[in-house]
Amino acid sequence: MRGGRASTDAARSTDAAASTGAARSTGAARSTGAAAGAGAAGQSAEVRLLQAALAAEQAASYGYGVVGAHLSGTALSAATADWTAHQEAADRLMAELRARGVTPAPAAVAYQLPHRVNTARQAVALAELLEERVTSAYLGLVALPGADLRMLGARQVRAAALRAAAWRGTTVAFPGLTVQALARAARRR
Repeated sequence: MRGGRASTDAARSTDAAASTGAARSTGAARSTGAAAGAGAAGQSAEVRLLQAALAAEQAASYGYGVVGAHLSGTALSAATADWTAHQEAADRLMAELRARGVTPAPAAVAYQLPHRVNTARQAVALAELLEERVTSAYLGLVALPGADLRMLGARQVRAAALRAAAWRGTTVAFPGLTVQALARAARRR
C-alpha cells in the first residue's frame, strides 16, 4: 500500500461515454457535461474506444493533481509518477487517434470530483478510483480484433490494475470489472 494509507471512500463515475456506446469514462464528469464519445455515432468501435480511453486518461491526470495536493513523502512521489504515466498514456492515445485521421477529444478544463478531497486518506481513495476507471476504459481495447490495440489495452489494463493495487494495498479478482459494470452488462442482454 502506498504511503501506508488504506482507501476507505468509494466514488462514482459518470456513465456518459457508456451511454454513447463507448467504454465508461473515468471518475469525474466533464464540466461541460459532454460525453467522452459524444457525436460518436458514425465513428468506428476502435475510435470510440480509443476516445473513451483517452477521456479516462485525461480525467485521471486531472484527478492526480488533486491527489498529489494532499499527499507528502513517498505517497506524493508515487502520485507524481502515476500522473506522469497517465500523461504519457494520453499522448500515446492521441497519437493513435491522429494516425487514424481522427482529432482527439480535448480534455475538459475541469472535472467534478465524486467527493471532496481534504485528507490524505480521501486522496488515496480517489487515486484508487481513478485507476479502477482507467482499467475499465482499457478493457474495451482488449476486445478489439487488431493485435496492436489489443496489446496496448492489455498493457494499460495491467499497469492501471497494478497502480490501483498499490494504492489499495491488495489486488482484486477482475480489475476494471466492478459490480456495477457487471450489473449493467447483464441488463443489456
